[in-house]
Amino acid sequence: MADDGKTELGGHTKLRMVGQTYPADSVLRDLAGKSSVDLQGDLRLNFASRVGGWSFDASYQLVAFDGETFQLPGDKRRFFDLTAVLNQGSRSALLHRLDRLSIGYAGEKTVVRFGRQALSWGNGFFYAPMDLVNPFNPASVDTEYKTGDDMLTVQYLQNGGSDIQGAYVFRRDPVSGDVDGDESTIAFKYHGITGGGEFDVLVARHYGATVVGVGGNYAMGGAIWGGDLVFTRTDIDAYIQLTTNLSYSWNWAGRNMSGVLEYYFNGFGQRAGAYDPQSLIANPDLVLRLTRGESFTLGRHFLGSSVLIEMTPLWSVSPTVLANISDPSALFQLITNFSLSDNMSLLGSINIPLGGNGTEFGGIESGVPGRYLSRGAGVFAQIAWYF
Repeated sequence: MADDGKTELGGHTKLRMVGQTYPADSVLRDLAGKSSVDLQGDLRLNFASRVGGWSFDASYQLVAFDGETFQLPGDKRRFFDLTAVLNQGSRSALLHRLDRLSIGYAGEKTVVRFGRQALSWGNGFFYAPMDLVNPFNPASVDTEYKTGDDMLTVQYLQNGGSDIQGAYVFRRDPVSGDVDGDESTIAFKYHGITGGGEFDVLVARHYGATVVGVGGNYAMGGAIWGGDLVFTRTDIDAYIQLTTNLSYSWNWAGRNMSGVLEYYFNGFGQRAGAYDPQSLIANPDLVLRLTRGESFTLGRHFLGSSVLIEMTPLWSVSPTVLANISDPSALFQLITNFSLSDNMSLLGSINIPLGGNGTEFGGIESGVPGRYLSRGAGVFAQIAWYF
């Protein structure tokens, strides 16, 4: 019988507000004042078509910004330039872009896809050292869509559920604009299934560095233990990253609850809280990872914990703590998600940094005596309509 194919069209509209306060001794206060409010409107159209083994996916975004601290996305490093700024002023901007644009073919055991797509690897909840391509910031509240990148991916499915995945992420040198192998990523991951658990083995060449990793998860009674161990060798030094976590779900007082506790060791991080500009400059591998948006921590030892509480079938609350346990300092988040209807939701959070001056979350030294790169309490609110 002929395959007539299938076409899907949908999307969402999101309106987002981010409010942030700044302490009196913060250099950020000189730029934004005592507080700042940023607004963002996002229209996303998702299109997918399937005919036989062939598939085509595209996602168009129209994004408007208004405020003082927003950052515009761009494609300077990507293979395809699919972002265009339509209008930009001193406090506002309007742009449109394609966040997904790929074509693929799926055979009986092989899947091949080329173009802008998302790739997520690893077993971390907050910190994912095996996730090499556009990882989420651990403090991100809206993680519905991961930013796409231009790549060729291949997957070979084996009997029993195991598979081998390969990816080549094309990137350009930000100075010359040419596609550069030392800027790109080539990676292979074997995902296996064993009694009671799953495991991953990763081998990659990432921005000129050699990366080898192992990870997995294992059921332990009613809990799940998981994690990743990643070794990275750059031109400068060798580094270890480790994340290990335990997740568990239960019912208490008639409410469904689930919790996560995760430890993360960041071998790229600074020792003994040395976060002043001179110390950071002396650690170029860390600075590169921060500027490329693939790392979000300065220290070496972290704990992440969260409990999702289902207050009602339509309303959940998640107190979350991300802590640098060497400082010590932390970020406390109270995240709430409320379903307003079948196609509308409200997502919000209160964000409170905890820690003294000079700590990672309290505010690191700016290089100006008595001034810090610090933030006070902040709020995030977003309403989304899906169609």
